[in-house]
Amino acid sequence: MAEGRRYVDVVERRARLAVRHRLAGAARAVTPEEVAASLVALHGSDPATVHLAVAARLTDPARAVPETERALYEDRTLVRMHGMRHTVFVFPADLTAVVHASTGLAVAARERASLLRDMALAGAPDAAWLAEVEEATLAALARRGQATAAELAADEPRLRERFVHAAGKSYEGVHTVSTRLLRVLGVEGKVVRGRPLGSWTSSQFRWAPAPPHPELDVAGAQATLLRHWLRACGPATEADLKWWTGWTLREVRRALAAIGAEEVLLDEGTGYVGAGDAEPVTGPGAPWAALLPALDPTAMAWQRRDWYLDPVLRPLLFDRSGNVGPTVWWNGRVVGGWAQRADGEIVWRIPEEGVRREAAAEVAAEAERLRGRLGATRITPRFRTPLERELTA
Repeated sequence: MAEGRRYVDVVERRARLAVRHRLAGAARAVTPEEVAASLVALHGSDPATVHLAVAARLTDPARAVPETERALYEDRTLVRMHGMRHTVFVFPADLTAVVHASTGLAVAARERASLLRDMALAGAPDAAWLAEVEEATLAALARRGQATAAELAADEPRLRERFVHAAGKSYEGVHTVSTRLLRVLGVEGKVVRGRPLGSWTSSQFRWAPAPPHPELDVAGAQATLLRHWLRACGPATEADLKWWTGWTLREVRRALAAIGAEEVLLDEGTGYVGAGDAEPVTGPGAPWAALLPALDPTAMAWQRRDWYLDPVLRPLLFDRSGNVGPTVWWNGRVVGGWAQRADGEIVWRIPEEGVRREAAAEVAAEAERLRGRLGATRITPRFRTPLERELTA
C-alpha cells in the first residue's frame, strides 16, 4: 500500500454504492428530488429510465411517476437538459447553471459551428438568417410556454427549411432547421425538454424555455460538479472522472486540486474521494436486491466497472455502443439482467448458480413489486441488449 493512502476495497465501495445511491432498503428516499440530489444526474436518453430509476430508490415506489412528473413539469425542481458527454440527463434545478458552465458551453460551441458549417456546405442561408430564425423561435416559445417543433414551425415557418447533410457520403441525410437548431439551443442552455406528448414512457417531448440561471466561471463550475459527483460516486479514478464528465484530463486534475480531493488506493490504482470523505463507510447491514432500468445512473456511473460488474456479463448486458440494459443487483454488484414480456411479466436471469440460489427470494420479490408498479404499462428499452432481447423472445 502506498504511504499515506488508505486502501478502499471492493466491499467498502459496494457499501458506499448501496447507501449513497439509495438502493438498500434503509437508505431509500422519500422524493424524486432526494434521489436526484444523491445521484447528481439521472440518465434521460430513455424517458422510462428516469421514472424507473426513481422508483427503485423510493420508500413508496408507487408514487414515482406522479411525483417525478410533478418535479419535472409543475414545480420544476428537476430539469431535463443536455449535460455530460452531450447526453440528456435530469438534474436538480440548482445544478443547471453548474452543468451548463462545466460541460455545456464547450459542446454548444461545437454544435453551433457544426450546424453553420453543414448549412454552408449545403448552400443554405447564412448565419445572419439563422440568427433571425433563432430569435423568432425563442420569442414564439416564450409566448406559448411549451411547444412542439411543429407548433413552433407554425409560428416561424423558416424552421421547416431543409438542407442536405453530408452530401455524397454513406450517411447522407436531409435535416430540417428545426431539428438541428433546437438541439443547438438545448446544449446552449436556452431551451429544455418539457412535458412529453404521450405518457411518461414517451420519447416525443415539447420544448420549454430554460429556467434562468447565472453564468458561472467554467473552472469553478467544474469544481462544484466534481465535488457533488465524488460525494455520490467516490472513490473513482481519473479515468472514471474523465469519462463521466467528458472533460480533458487537464480539466479533471484542475478540478480535483480545486476541491482538495483526497487520494485513496483502489485495486486498479489511485482513486479520489472528496475532502474529508476518506473514512470508512458502514454498509447497509442487511442483504439487498434491486432491479434497475436500462441506462440507470448507478450502472453507468464509472468507466472501470469490474468491482461491481463481472466482465463475463458485459456482452449480455451492454449493446455495441456501451449502453447498459436492465440489470439485477445483489449486495452491491450486478449479477444478471431482467426484462418485461408482452403480458407484463417481469423475467430475470442470474447466470451464476450460487448467487442465483442465494438471491432468488429477494430478486423475485423485487420483480413482483416492479410488476405491480408498472401495471398495464409496457417498457421496451430504447437501446436493446442481448439478454433483454433473449428474455423477451
